[in-house]
Amino acid sequence: MSNILAIAQKEIKSYFVSPIAYALLGIYALICGWFSLIAIANFIEMSQMQQGAADLNGYVIAPVIANAGVLSLFLAPMITMRLFAEEKRMGTIELLITSPITDLEIILGKWLGAMGMYCAMLLIKLLCLSFVFIFGNPDYRPLLTAYLGMFLQGGALLSIGMFVSNTTRNQIVAGTVMFGLSLLMWTFDWATTFKSDGWAKVISYLSLTSHFNSFSRGVLDSKDAIYFISVILLGMFLTARSLESLRWRS
Repeated sequence: MSNILAIAQKEIKSYFVSPIAYALLGIYALICGWFSLIAIANFIEMSQMQQGAADLNGYVIAPVIANAGVLSLFLAPMITMRLFAEEKRMGTIELLITSPITDLEIILGKWLGAMGMYCAMLLIKLLCLSFVFIFGNPDYRPLLTAYLGMFLQGGALLSIGMFVSNTTRNQIVAGTVMFGLSLLMWTFDWATTFKSDGWAKVISYLSLTSHFNSFSRGVLDSKDAIYFISVILLGMFLTARSLESLRWRS
C-alpha cells in the first residue's frame, strides 16, 4: 500500500510543478462558473414565470452536473496523456518497471494520482454549486448521487486514458487518441436515434454519457455503476498487459 501511495503522491506533485494542473483547473473553473451562471439565470426566470420558486435541483443542479460531466470527457485526456508517455520519453520507464514493485502497484498508484487531479476539478464544481445551498434549500441527495456518477465516469475515462498513454512515448499522440476515444464513447448512444437493431442497442449501451445521465438526474442505478466499474477494470487490465509486454521487451 505504501508503494501505491508513494507513486500517487509523485504523480499529483508532477501535475502541480507543470502548467497542466493550473491550466486544467482554470479552464474547468471558468466553464463550470459559466454553466452555473446560466442555470441560475434560467432558474430565476422560471421562478418569475411560475410566480413561485422553481425546482432548484431540476433547473440548476442537474443541468450543471450534466454539462460538467460532458466537459470531463474532453479534459480527462489532458490528465492521462503524461502518465506513462512522459516516463517513456524521459527514459525512466525502465527504472520503474525494474524496481521492486508490482505492475498492479504501478497501475493503481498512477490511477490514484490521476484521480487526485480529477477530484480537485470536482471540488471546483462543488464551490460553484455552493452558492445554491447558501442562498437556497435544494435536496442534497441528488447532488451526492451525481457526484458518485462523476467519480465513476472520471475513473473509467482515466483508466482507459492510462492504457492509451502506455502505448506511446508522445504525450500529444496519447492526448489526441484519448480525446478521439472520449468523443466516440460520448456519441455511441446516437446509434439508436436512427437504428433500433440489436447492434445499435449494444453500441448505445457502451456510451459513457447514457450511463451518466441517470446519475446526473439523481437516480442511482446498479447497472450504470457496474458499467463504469467494468470499464475501470478493463482499462487497468489492458494497462497491465501492456506493462507486462514492456517488461519482456526490456
